[in-house]
Formats: sequence, C-alpha cells, structure tokens
Amino acid sequence: MANSLHEHHECCEYEHEHHHEHSLKEQLGLIITTALLLIVAVWIEHSFELPTWQLLLIYLIPYLIIGHDTLKEAVEGITHGEAFNEHFLMSIATIGALCIGFLPGAETQFPEAVFVMLFFQVGELFEGYAEGKSRESISHLMDIRPDVAHVRRGAEEIEVHPEEVGIGEMIIVKPGEKVPLDGVIITGQSSLNTVALTGESVPRDVNVGDEVISGCINLSGVITIRTTKNFGESTVSKIINLVEHATERKSKSETFITRFAKVYTPIVVFAAIALALLPPILSGNFTDTFPTWLYRALMFLVVSCPCALVISVPLTFFGGIGGASRKGILIKGASYMDILAKTGTVVFDKTGTLTHGQFAVTAVHPEICDEHHLLHLAAHVEHYSTHPIGAALRDAFPNEATDGCEVSEMEEIVGQGIRAKVENDMVYVGNPKMMEAIGAKWHDCHHVGTIIHVAINGEYAGHIVINDKIKDDSLKAIQRLQALGVKRTVMLTGDRKEVGADVAKQLQLSEYHAELLPTDKVSIVERLLEEKNVGSTLAFVGDGINDAPVLARADVGIAMGGLGSEAAIEAADVVLMDDKPSKIPLAIRIARRTINIAKQNVLFAIGVKIAVLILATFGIATMWMAVFADVGVTVLAVFNAMRALKIKVS
Repeated sequence: MANSLHEHHECCEYEHEHHHEHSLKEQLGLIITTALLLIVAVWIEHSFELPTWQLLLIYLIPYLIIGHDTLKEAVEGITHGEAFNEHFLMSIATIGALCIGFLPGAETQFPEAVFVMLFFQVGELFEGYAEGKSRESISHLMDIRPDVAHVRRGAEEIEVHPEEVGIGEMIIVKPGEKVPLDGVIITGQSSLNTVALTGESVPRDVNVGDEVISGCINLSGVITIRTTKNFGESTVSKIINLVEHATERKSKSETFITRFAKVYTPIVVFAAIALALLPPILSGNFTDTFPTWLYRALMFLVVSCPCALVISVPLTFFGGIGGASRKGILIKGASYMDILAKTGTVVFDKTGTLTHGQFAVTAVHPEICDEHHLLHLAAHVEHYSTHPIGAALRDAFPNEATDGCEVSEMEEIVGQGIRAKVENDMVYVGNPKMMEAIGAKWHDCHHVGTIIHVAINGEYAGHIVINDKIKDDSLKAIQRLQALGVKRTVMLTGDRKEVGADVAKQLQLSEYHAELLPTDKVSIVERLLEEKNVGSTLAFVGDGINDAPVLARADVGIAMGGLGSEAAIEAADVVLMDDKPSKIPLAIRIARRTINIAKQNVLFAIGVKIAVLILATFGIATMWMAVFADVGVTVLAVFNAMRALKIKVS
C-alpha cells in the first residue's frame, strides 16, 4: 500500500513537472501563431477596403487564440466574486478597443486590442518561466527524499519504502544510495555527501557509532545503520515539510501589495469609467468627444493593471528563499526576510554556536616528562570515565586503548579526580584539591579553561588545559556582521566569567554576559530588545535545543542546525543546516538583497505607471506606451526578481 502511494506521489510530481513544461511550450506556440496571424490581419486591413465588421471578424481569430484563457479567468473571477483582477482589466480594455471603432467618428483599434492581449501573454510566459526557475531552486531540496530502504529482516535483505521501516531496524546503505532514515552506524565506514542539506561540498567521513541523517548520499563504503526515528520524524521529512510551507508566511511587503491590489483595482476601474464619461458630459458635445475619452480610459485601464507589483514582489521573495536554501540556509517564510534585513543586534549563545560545544585539549604543560607521556598517563587513568573531560583526554591520545599498558587499582575520589596504577606508577589526575591531598606542589596556568593537574607517585608532573574550542569561522562571522553595519554583537553563556571574557576577546564581540541561567538569558534579551534602535531588529543565534525560550523571544531566532538537529528545525525562524556562524551574515545579506530587489520593482512599476497614466489622461500617451507601462514593466520586474535566485558567497 505504501509503495503504491509512493508511486502515485512520484507519478503526480512527474505529471506536474511535465504539465508545467508543456504549458510553457503551448503558450509559446500560441504567441508565435497569434503574432503571425496579427501580421496577416494588418496586411489584409491595409490591402483591402473591408467593412469594419469584417475586419473585426479577421482580428477576432488571433484575439481569441491568444486571449481565450484571459477571458475565461475574467469570467471565473466575476463568478467567484473577485472581479477586480488583472484578467478582468485586460479583458475590459481589449474588448473596449475592439468595439471603439463602431462609435461615430472613432478610428478602429483592432491591432492594438490584439497586441495588448498578445503582449500580456508574453508577460505571463516570462512570469511562468521565472516561477519555474524559482521552484527549481527550492525543489533541489526534494532530491534528498529517499526512494527505498534496504532492510535486514532475519537472514533476508528486502527493499521497502522508508515509511515501512520501524525504529530499531537495521538498514543497509550502499555506495551511491541516499540514507533513507536517521540512525547510528553499526558496521562499516564511508563518506557522506551532505551538500543538499548543508550546501557544504566537502564530504563528511563517518565511522561506527556516528549518527547519520536521512537525505545524505553514501559515497564510498557499505554501512549498516540502526534506525533511531521513523520516516515521518526523520530529518529529511522535517526539512521537506519546512520548505514546502516556507512560502506560506508572507512578508509585510507581500501582504501590503495584496491589500493594495484589492483596493487599488476597483478604484482604477471606476476612475476609468469616470474618465470615459465625465469629460464628454461636461464638454456639452458627448457624441463627438466620447470616443476620444473612451480610448483614453481604455489606455488608463491597461496602464493601471498592477501585474508588475502582484507578480514580481512575491516572486522576489520566493527566489530569495530558494537561493538561500541552496546555501544551506532555510528561511521559514518571506516575513523573516523583512526582519533579517533590519538586523542591528545579534545575540549568540556560546556553546555549540560560537564554539564546538565539546571539550578538547588545548594545551599540555609537562614538568618532569614530555607532553606525549603526560597525555599517555592521563588518558589511561581516565579510561573508564564517562565525564566529558575524560573523553577529551582519551581523544587527545587515541592510541591509549591499543598500546598494551596495564592499568590497575583505579579509584575515583569524589570532588577531586581519579587515581590509578599505570604499569608501575601511581598516577593522580584531578583538581588542586587532589594535588593538595597527596602533597604535590601544583601551580596554576595562565591559559583559560579547565586545568587538569597530573602527579606521578606523589610528585607534580604538570597540567593539561581543556576547553571548548572556538569554531574556525566564528571570528570571520563577527567581522562580516560588523561590516554589514550590525552595531551590537553580544554573547550569552552559562560558563565561567573568565571563559566568557576570553572567547569575547578572541572574537572581538561588543559585550558578553557569563554565568547565566536560561531565565537570565531571556531577561537580557528582553533588555536588549528595549535598548535597540527604532527600525532595527534583534536576532538570537543558538543551538535550538536549550535556547528555545530565547529563540522565541527574539525578533528572529536563528538555529545552528548541526546537519538537521530536530529541535533546531522546529524552534527557530531560520535554520543553518551546518554549524558555520559565517552563514549568519550571508543570511542577512540575502535578506537585504531580496528586499532591495522588491523595492526596486515597486518603485519602478509605480513610477512608470504614474507617468503614463498622466500622459494617457491628457491624450499624449498611445496604446503602445500603455502596453509597455503594464506588460513591459512586468517583464522587466520579473527579470529583476530572478536576480534574487543568484547568491554570491564572498
């Protein structure tokens, strides 16, 4: 059943893609056919003396070929109570142009009527092409959707749809296949292509015990994975759902344009009616002047159609969201583009955001032996420790488990550390209290971090510094934010003051606050929100797991996705699908560029329309100028909107 549903879904997607492609080709064919028939009709008009009604019949052929969809849309709009749309305006204007020649003393406008409808369809063609390109930029994420899963059940390996795989089952992923569900590697090692999720082109090496997420492509070895989530809860499903709903959250610009069009269009229609009727009535010579003013009113309708605004602004935001997703930045809606673009304060959580969030050895200072031997002894003493410090010491000396050293008499002393016999030496690894208890003469270290002291047979042997390492691109991220005009960069941490001060100094942050509880972070963010400049916004960047209250309180919450952390995807407004802080200034740049393109389109469209409307009112404009002011401006605005798709990373 699931397989048949999946096949049906794929079939529908295939049909939709090919229908879109077919409709564009069909539209282009109609445009070319209409253009040729229009040329023939103009030639007939100038070559033969035909009555007006016969000319109308000749011009109706290309008019109906190219305009039947627009006329149909106009009728449907009226029947659904939404008459005042661009199709209605085009239909009224062109039907009026076809009829105006039958009025006493009026010239026929048949070619103009067909050309207006023809050029309107050219604009629709470009809009369809641009929208298709924008959809492609987002649909690349749909490529991460896995098709099948190879499940080991008993002695058999069977192929099923990922939805049929339960939690805890074993799945086998071969080279070239997508990882179908989230899980942990049980056997094998490989490299994973994560570019569709993170935008990062460098493959990620994985081994036994590593967590892997759905949507990655296995590049080399065969791996066996024990699933930890079902398909509905997997990373790939959550990301696809997020992207599919991203365009539902409209920006302020989009909602304004929608409201503007609903009010503006009926005003334009009644203004055109007034323009057609009032001047002839007031002139006292209605019969002679009505055709002139009707023609001006028709031009007024063509010019005033708000296509450029209604089409290009949402298309710009759609393109911006798609372009960002290609760089591993998932923006949950166009509304967050507005907020990101105005960012003046960025507040960071420290652990997992600016730092790796994992303890690592950053310095080794031996006293009576070399660095290698000091690390060797400490790693052996911490062999069975479950504490993160023990893990950091073992990671710093990876050969500890295989070098054959005998460890015995291990004892953990609460509040002090661990002691054990390594070969023939009694080794003590712990804090100053342990050193003082055994009479070892220890001394402090000038490095910031957790200092682990080591003594051999009661004699002080040196110390090891363990700290949370700063990410390689954290400094670059802060510098780029400052270059973008972000005035305030703030770090919040629950860590000790000296650790917070050291990180803040290294990263050139504006300020930091240390030794904070989660509630303290919310209070500080609320104070920063009150202190920010009018018109600027505050972004909070966290790991999306422990920082949910602050992510929600900020103007915009940005989560470090960490290859698709479930909590990050759900908690934040913007998700960075890798752990690179440098994506934050990139997200702001994308938002600002998108907003600027939308503003350019609005100003350009309104400016040209106002100019031609004034000319049309005084009879200076021609129908060709009116067509440019509508469809020409729309085409140019659509092309400009497509620039939002292209994102340059400096």
